[in-house]
Amino acid sequence: MNILKRPIITEKMNKEGVNGRYGFIVDVTHNKIEIKKAVEKMYQVTVEDIRTMRYLGKKSSRQSFSKRSMSTGRKASFKKAIVTLKKGDIIDFYSNI
Repeated sequence: MNILKRPIITEKMNKEGVNGRYGFIVDVTHNKIEIKKAVEKMYQVTVEDIRTMRYLGKKSSRQSFSKRSMSTGRKASFKKAIVTLKKGDIIDFYSNI
């Protein structure tokens, strides 16, 4: 099972990259120590600090064009990790494009 699902590439996280902070969507079942080892192994950097947040999926509903077709549900829950690297280390997400 892969711990790191994907990096978070947004305008806000690109600004934080200057300070050595990078965001990842991670598997919900893993803890900070396992996330740290996975980042260090995958990107060959030194991790100083990790902050994690768990998000509950948003409610969603849609209505079809019949009277009884109201479909409700929930989007998938996820966990986000903000990783702070040692000064001088960088992660380049755009190198393989």
